[in-house]
Amino acid sequence: MSNTLGKHIALTLFGESHGPQIGAVLDGMPCGIEVDEKSIAAALTRRRPSGRGETARVEQDNFRLISGVFEGYTTGEPICILIENSNVRSGDYDRTHLLARPSHADYVSHVVHKGYEDWRGGGHFSGRLTAPIVALGAICGKALEKIGVGVATHILSCGTVSDQSFDGVDYGKLDSQIHLILESNFPVLSDIQAQIEAQIEAARLNQDSIGGVIQTAVSHLPAGLGEPWFDSLDGTLANAILSIGGIKGIEFGLGFDFKSATGSSCNDEFYASPEGVRTYSNNSGGINGGYSNGMPVIFNCAVKPTPSIAREQRTIDMATGENATIKIIGRHDPAIIRRICPVVTAMTEIVICDMLKGAFSNSIFEKK
Repeated sequence: MSNTLGKHIALTLFGESHGPQIGAVLDGMPCGIEVDEKSIAAALTRRRPSGRGETARVEQDNFRLISGVFEGYTTGEPICILIENSNVRSGDYDRTHLLARPSHADYVSHVVHKGYEDWRGGGHFSGRLTAPIVALGAICGKALEKIGVGVATHILSCGTVSDQSFDGVDYGKLDSQIHLILESNFPVLSDIQAQIEAQIEAARLNQDSIGGVIQTAVSHLPAGLGEPWFDSLDGTLANAILSIGGIKGIEFGLGFDFKSATGSSCNDEFYASPEGVRTYSNNSGGINGGYSNGMPVIFNCAVKPTPSIAREQRTIDMATGENATIKIIGRHDPAIIRRICPVVTAMTEIVICDMLKGAFSNSIFEKK
């Protein structure tokens, strides 16, 4: 079983939803990167539930950096972070833990771990484990900020409500959009927060849940970051992003809309500019042949509806192998689309740092 991602800067994740603590180790981070605990706390706040449209399990996310950081900077040694689980209600799962919750990992976990799994709150498979990813992503974000690279994720659509897209051509506009998202607790570019919240509330009142699409942008990556074929930039990002439980699809640039396009309508034609080689359009999402091409990297992710809903559903009893029904109780989000945005941002930041170090060594992070 692998819980580690990355080659040159590697993330290892550990813990369970209702254990005393969760955490992660980031190994390979260069020394001299600023570690701003306020930035870490702010990133965790963006991930934390708020309001009646999200779970009532609100953790304070008290974290401790126990290695790899000294006097506000990385030392070059493995960075280990621990986050407390202080608001658990394991009793919510006592009655139904042998009933496989539809679209959860309960059944496969039971098969793989032969009945020894920690079933409380989904155990190691819980979205709770995205908290240390977000915390360490904030450190990687500081490293990227130092060299002028920005990353942000916003809600592109939820139900019948849609936001405007990131600008994939004009870096000036994109930088302003990224700044707007990073300063907001509700990640949208347009004035549509109330409309999205109404969609989520309607799902909650109907004892249901709702999904959507989120969009991520990476600005100012140098051209040539990546590899052909199996370690491509888009392939590596896809591997990391699809490891997040709520993400069920990813597309770069025009993505699945290429199906109805022609080469003449969607090819990104090049031109020379004072800033370097650019393209008039960005249908490829900033990636050609597995490498960044100097344009913004833009990708969209499909976020599935939260599988824990209050309606009665069909399932199996894992103790007897017989058919059964389940009605899930407990504290659950009718939508995770807002909270998953900082998770995807953090995972992207970690992957980009890993690939930059592989391509340029630690020297890339020493730029002022």
